[in-house]
Amino acid sequence: MRLATWNINSIRARVDRAIDFLDRSGTDVLALQETKCKDEQFPTAAFEAAGYEVAHVGRSQWNGVAIVSRVGLDDVETSFATQPGFGDPEAVEARAIGATCAGVRVWSLYVPHGRTLEDPHYVYKLAWLDALADQARGWLEQDPTAQVALVGDWNVAPLDTDVWDPAAFAGNTHVSPAERDAFAEFAAAGYTEVTRELWPAEHTYTYWDYQRLRFPRNQGMRIDYAYLSPAARARVTGGLVDRDERKGKGASDHVPVVVDLT
Repeated sequence: MRLATWNINSIRARVDRAIDFLDRSGTDVLALQETKCKDEQFPTAAFEAAGYEVAHVGRSQWNGVAIVSRVGLDDVETSFATQPGFGDPEAVEARAIGATCAGVRVWSLYVPHGRTLEDPHYVYKLAWLDALADQARGWLEQDPTAQVALVGDWNVAPLDTDVWDPAAFAGNTHVSPAERDAFAEFAAAGYTEVTRELWPAEHTYTYWDYQRLRFPRNQGMRIDYAYLSPAARARVTGGLVDRDERKGKGASDHVPVVVDLT
């Protein structure tokens, strides 16, 4: 099974690129983030015409996550049980969706950005990651053989080499010790972040800002990851970071990250 995760940065603007990617890559399950649409606005028909089932949760023009699959899409959950909310009044945002695809419990995750270290959104981000880690730990405690894939845009750069210039990010979100500690909790819970194993090279980025020629200069960030449970990790055979998807007119600022399972 080929599993990919991609922050599409508006599915309605890039549905043709998404369908083209599925066709040329042979991806079986695609986790999407930042779809930026309500459920009724998602271009479901285009994916169904390509042979994929769709599960999506979106409540506004912001956030939004989806899973599209041609190998089954069962037991859909549009949030995890203890997912924190944000705002006044507080509401659970469209940032997590889970479904079982060919025996693997896939979660498409769009971790909150955090904005600044002084912003309430940063506190929310840490609480969100903490709650997800507790849930993920519980899933393995309940069933150590569970096949779970936590994939998506984590909005955390765990290593200094995951940003193009650490000095430029000093004092900002994504690289703070608290965020990195929160990211590491998933490894402590028993999961393996497999993209680091597959592509250990420094400066392997998955996101480049649209401004200041960041992509041509390779001034990016590595913030899209795949944490797999032990049973799912045992099935990994390879994968790729599809850097070419950042090229051309109308590209997302993120690229697909692909993991192959037997």
